[in-house]
Amino acid sequence: MKIENGKIIIENSFVKLVINERCAAESLVLKSSGEELLSEGDHPIFSVTQERPYNNEIKLIYMNKRTTYPANRVRIEDGRLVVGFELAPYEAAVEVKVADSYIAFTLADFIVKPDNYDYLKMSTPPACEFRLLSLPVKNRERFGKWINAAWDERAAVAVVATDATARIEAEPRRTYRMLTADAIRGIKLRGCTAALVATDADKFLDAIGELEVDFGMPRGVASRKSELIKASICWLVDVTPENVDYYVDKMKKGGFRLCLIYYPSFYERGERGYLLNNGFKFRREYPRGLDDVRFVVDKIKDAGITVGFHFLHTHIGMQTKYVTPHADHRLNTTRKFTLSRPLDLSAGEIFVNENPVDTVMHEDCRILKFGTELISYEGYETEPPYRFFGCRRGAWETEIVTHPAGEIGGILDISEFSATSVYLDQNSDIQEEIAAKIAEVYSMGFEFAYFDGSEGTNAPFEYHIPNAQHRVYKHLSPAPIFCEGAAKSHFGWHMLSGANAFDIFPTDIFKRMIDKYPVVAAEEMRNDFTRVNFGWWAFYDDTRPDVYEYGIAKATAWDCPATVMFHGKHESTLLLEDTLEVIRRWEDAKRRGFFTEERKAMLRRGTDEYILITDENGEYALCRTEEVESGAEGVYFFTFEHNGMAYASVCKPYGASDVLIPSHEVEYICEPYGKPLAKEKNDSGIVISVSSRAYLKHSSLSVLKDAISSAKLI
Repeated sequence: MKIENGKIIIENSFVKLVINERCAAESLVLKSSGEELLSEGDHPIFSVTQERPYNNEIKLIYMNKRTTYPANRVRIEDGRLVVGFELAPYEAAVEVKVADSYIAFTLADFIVKPDNYDYLKMSTPPACEFRLLSLPVKNRERFGKWINAAWDERAAVAVVATDATARIEAEPRRTYRMLTADAIRGIKLRGCTAALVATDADKFLDAIGELEVDFGMPRGVASRKSELIKASICWLVDVTPENVDYYVDKMKKGGFRLCLIYYPSFYERGERGYLLNNGFKFRREYPRGLDDVRFVVDKIKDAGITVGFHFLHTHIGMQTKYVTPHADHRLNTTRKFTLSRPLDLSAGEIFVNENPVDTVMHEDCRILKFGTELISYEGYETEPPYRFFGCRRGAWETEIVTHPAGEIGGILDISEFSATSVYLDQNSDIQEEIAAKIAEVYSMGFEFAYFDGSEGTNAPFEYHIPNAQHRVYKHLSPAPIFCEGAAKSHFGWHMLSGANAFDIFPTDIFKRMIDKYPVVAAEEMRNDFTRVNFGWWAFYDDTRPDVYEYGIAKATAWDCPATVMFHGKHESTLLLEDTLEVIRRWEDAKRRGFFTEERKAMLRRGTDEYILITDENGEYALCRTEEVESGAEGVYFFTFEHNGMAYASVCKPYGASDVLIPSHEVEYICEPYGKPLAKEKNDSGIVISVSSRAYLKHSSLSVLKDAISSAKLI
């Protein structure tokens, strides 16, 4: 840092930041091009917020409400920035770290003189927030909401946190976005850090990577550079030492390089929902406990498949020892209530000091927690004396005990997903306890992770969601190659390099939903240098190869994977092997580099469908395909052309049927360039038996389409 013409200059290898004497960010220039990255205006780079004015003179003049005091002066003192504010009678010391590719700002301390609050008996200053950074960054072609970066092919500018504590925001204006970072009292005020990362566009991710290394953050950049991040995943929920070989065979047929194992494979789940989540009681199929987990993982890894662990880390089942018979004091409550009268063992009403207006009334979530006892209620009164009525003591088989007046309890924070689990209090140490147990399983050879249920924390969510993830992540050894999760938050970018997976879409709406959700998300996530997971795709009775081929083609177009789920229903999928072969081809073609940028751009266009075949030389070929309706109910035909010949894939999800094709010239083959299949001829044409995917062939596309249109079951 230096002073030139009364202005403070901070520069690194990429940019030069100018802060004027009023503590406003006057300029941020990209050195390589001389481009100004900030919008014009007099925007203070720092500010401080109080819940209300505390100095008597200020309090008597101005409104008593939450008030922000902008910085209006700045100087360099002992290598730090010393910032003064309008009205607020103290200063802030800000440490600045200048690295090659970032500039980091840390609130070191407040400077309070003895006479600033000489007659007030309080901790000073009464600051509840400090704005570490505020920059009016010009609009650019792209903006990554997750990483908080404005960028295009020339430059990238971001304000990012170095841990979960800083609140990162971007307020859109007409010609710019105000990128901000705030330190918050009660989370981390002094010592909170945020960084400005402004570089040439092609150096931006490397700059974020340098920041991650210097501040000991999860390596989000390195994981995004892994080739495995584009590979599709096989998801298992009931793999055991007895059936692991069966699943290895299926994964090989699908060409999967990644396998994600859900926790109920190992641990008891309960009769419904998440009743035993994080109870960590092994299923009877795992008599040796962790040794059997390692056996299963090693079996899969020996097949050349990398294994990940899918867990839910933020909530605990209602039938675990954490809840019953004595509810743990670290379970989260959403509303606090104080008993105004004692409770004996039979009390059916609960009198409280606070008005219970707007308290939870969903039938499955009406649970109070006082001490270690859970108590359900039917309703409440919002006029004094405030009370809950229709109370049933000892809910969820907790022990009924007496409670004195003055005891503080609250509404149990029941998970909205099936109401069979309760969220942890992230302000306690219980998440660390759960994290250690998750990490014990992970250490059995897992190499990536899925953070499910990440949204299930207390507020403020922008802090607790990534912090809960990090509290688990830092226990995982070795560090995951990559992670996915169920909720995005700013600091979580460095952990969840795969973004979220989309849930199951039934066959009849599958293609429409792929276009409506994952495709839209994939384009959005490109702004954040991140891919999405196009599925959790389940197998149904009517699952067909063309359905998954459509999904995986769109995923490939955006350099994204899909997750395919085996959870029992696959056993009734008659076209399972054909569908796995489709996945294998696409995954193999991706690995070989078949999908050029030109081909991926073609796959992204509209709702066109494509089929990946092997040609006469055994090489992959990509053909546009079109569904043709016929009179053969339940049989699916898709036509395409290759090397001057017309083809049609044909299959039937619900068992074999004989189909009449009214043409004697059509061939019936196992693959476009494969062996002939059995057929019968009669006066009307050929009769074929259709079930698994096979192909018709003819020299003329129009003739083939006409024949298919007139096909019928016999």
